[in-house]
Amino acid sequence: MPCSKPTAILLLGTTLCAAPACAQEDVQLPQVTVTATGVPTVLPKIPAGVTIITEAEIQARGYTTLAQALSAVPGLGVVQSGGDGGTASVFIRGTNSEDVLVLIDGVPANDPSIANGAFNFGEDTLADVDRIEVVRGPMSGIYGSGAIGGVINIITLQGAGKPHASLTLAGGFPSQGQGSAAISGATGPFDYALTGSLDEASGFDDTAKRLSVYSGNKDPFRSKTASANLGYSPTTGTRFYLILRARQSDSGYPDLGYPIFDDPNEFAYDKNLFGKLGLKSELFAGLLTTEFFIARVEDFRRYSNLLDANDPNFAAANDHYNGYRNDMQWNNTIHLPNAGPSENASVLLGAEYLEDTARENVNENGFTEFVSASQHAWAGHVAAQTTLFQNLTLTTALRDDSVTSFGSALTGRGGAVLAIPAADMNVKAAYGTSFLAPSLFDLYGVDNFGYQGNPNLKPETGAGFEAGPEFFVPSFGRPNFADLSATYFHNNIRNLIATTPDFSSEENIGQVRINGVETQAVLTPSSWLSADLTYTYTDARDVASNSLLLRRPENTGSATLTLTPIPSFTLTPQITYIGRFDDYLYADNGYPTGTGPGKPGTIVNLTATYAASAKLALFVDAKNLFNSAFEPVNGLQIPGASVLFGVRATAP
Repeated sequence: MPCSKPTAILLLGTTLCAAPACAQEDVQLPQVTVTATGVPTVLPKIPAGVTIITEAEIQARGYTTLAQALSAVPGLGVVQSGGDGGTASVFIRGTNSEDVLVLIDGVPANDPSIANGAFNFGEDTLADVDRIEVVRGPMSGIYGSGAIGGVINIITLQGAGKPHASLTLAGGFPSQGQGSAAISGATGPFDYALTGSLDEASGFDDTAKRLSVYSGNKDPFRSKTASANLGYSPTTGTRFYLILRARQSDSGYPDLGYPIFDDPNEFAYDKNLFGKLGLKSELFAGLLTTEFFIARVEDFRRYSNLLDANDPNFAAANDHYNGYRNDMQWNNTIHLPNAGPSENASVLLGAEYLEDTARENVNENGFTEFVSASQHAWAGHVAAQTTLFQNLTLTTALRDDSVTSFGSALTGRGGAVLAIPAADMNVKAAYGTSFLAPSLFDLYGVDNFGYQGNPNLKPETGAGFEAGPEFFVPSFGRPNFADLSATYFHNNIRNLIATTPDFSSEENIGQVRINGVETQAVLTPSSWLSADLTYTYTDARDVASNSLLLRRPENTGSATLTLTPIPSFTLTPQITYIGRFDDYLYADNGYPTGTGPGKPGTIVNLTATYAASAKLALFVDAKNLFNSAFEPVNGLQIPGASVLFGVRATAP
């Protein structure tokens, strides 16, 4: 299939969307997102690519980790080094992993102690997650640094209604187990949601079996999470809240050295602490919604490698990375009355103070690396949204960040969605600017080989736009038979921060140009059959060399079906395809051979759920059903076929 012409891909993607498949219920209310604009808005009126992954979808599709949940989102590339617990990066629309801003309940959660300031998607599990909102496209005009590619907001459970408890227990082959318990509800003015979970796996070796160094050493993974979301509402519309979350993850992994060594003694330990204290209130009969909060995120990472006599690299390590982030925000939404052609109009005003601290101490076979530094930023932002003549929704945002390391960054975003009821379609378009502040390592890192960070770095800057149609097709007596969309996107990123050729420092150099097309088909041919089909074409290149960026496949796609042949039984197969992509390559002898194209992969998962009663469900979750040997990172293989059997109970 030719993929060199974006226009051809757009037409092809639209054709793909028209293929017969399916979605979920006879009548579906539009999903609502807050992340995309700051105001609760139904998805058809959002001028951006948005995907919402709900708690129900997490359970139906057998997702247990954040990386799994994001694997079928259009426009996203999830690259994990081996299995659960392995470092995982997400590339949105071909941008770098550090160009993805991650929020936990609206709080920026990227780890400032990671060298590029990215987020590790390989550690978090999902027992306390209510939904995940993914917004694709430059979003710095709302959220500031790091939102060049987009934003991922992880929203945790909040209690409501009568007291409710749930328990999930599961075990499977080879060597895996899961358990979680939650209690939530509201009593008078108090609401609560308490969750605890444990996930374990130790059945697979991340080293690719094709390598001569493969020895079958199992790489274990264990993750423990506890969270509490507590609220007090003295009056209707006003809520004081406290959110606490603690997660500890331990995992083993092989050594990507010269050559790769299937190391049984290399482990990563990660502890993350999250706290948010705030007040949200609706004032003046709902005309003003105001929220103030303070938050802190702490991440403690340690990498340990004991010297092994069989290791040709003689690798030993005791590395510590500690990241701290303080965040304070005051956000206000003014809901304007309808006037003339304008309805549902809102104006947003907000301010934010952000402080990052990184402490790094690396010691590996005589190589040492050190960082102990902080930077902070003040920001103010304003945004507006309205619908004109019932069919034209306009959004705009402007934000100014003042960062101690380089000064000011002014970014913005504007978009429009035009509904054409006569054609059962919407047309959307958006343009935005964005930036990424230099990381603390880029600015102040030091090693004993002569490396010295560059405190004079400028931020990376981006500018991008997107446009495309969305069709709502009634057919066969079903009003929601098909929801078909295709979006063309383009992004330019300048002043890339890169290591100098002599490895002595960092510099701003180069430019990246990205073009692509996302297509999606959500179809409902019957009440018992549904499907979600996606395809993304991405061309991400370094402008100077015209070479493809590493680990950005040109072609990706997924198909998720939901079949309910009888009311109590549901089957959810999911197929994910990752096309060829350039990577750092390792030969079968374990030695690196430079860069080149890696092999594509197809992964098939299947989840079956039987509702024995309204309060008891049995499930079977089969991952990598056909035992694919795909290497998302060359030399490291995804886990082989596994099966998990479980029970999910609720009360009352």
